[in-house]
Amino acid sequence: MKLKGKKVAILVEHHYQDMEVWVPYFRLLEEGASVVFAGTGTAASYQGKYGYPVTPQTTAGKLKAANLDALVIPGGWAPDFLRRHASVLMLVREMNSAGKTVACICHGGWVLASAGILKGRTVTGFSAIKDDLIHAGAKYVDREVQVDKNLITSRTPDDLPAFCREIILNLMEN
Repeated sequence: MKLKGKKVAILVEHHYQDMEVWVPYFRLLEEGASVVFAGTGTAASYQGKYGYPVTPQTTAGKLKAANLDALVIPGGWAPDFLRRHASVLMLVREMNSAGKTVACICHGGWVLASAGILKGRTVTGFSAIKDDLIHAGAKYVDREVQVDKNLITSRTPDDLPAFCREIILNLMEN
């Protein structure tokens, strides 16, 4: 119960990468964190790329950085939908400005790029979005997990053990 009292939101939208939502969800619960799914409000339930549904308890627009310790942004095609919502981008900016944990994996870096928080940061992500991350001002590295202060990034589902480990360590320190 290393994370008892910690509050985490996982952003969800259509075509999220199933493992990149559910593995962090269960790992964070296992460590005692309170975890909620937050959607954009476009649907009552969202289907993952492989058909697994998730029902959000809230929307990004109803969340405040002051009430959260971490935000997790999974990959799949969901980030392309997430980044179209001002409420999502505002929440990401608020979390980052407050120095709170912002963790994204795979295509999740698209949301960070659209939120405008990558200038001068060192990140990783799925290789197909490498140029997007660089054009947003980040230094791209190809490794399983990259921690740059409060920002935690990973590349693919294969990196989930390292990704979850770093989220947990970051939350324990803050």
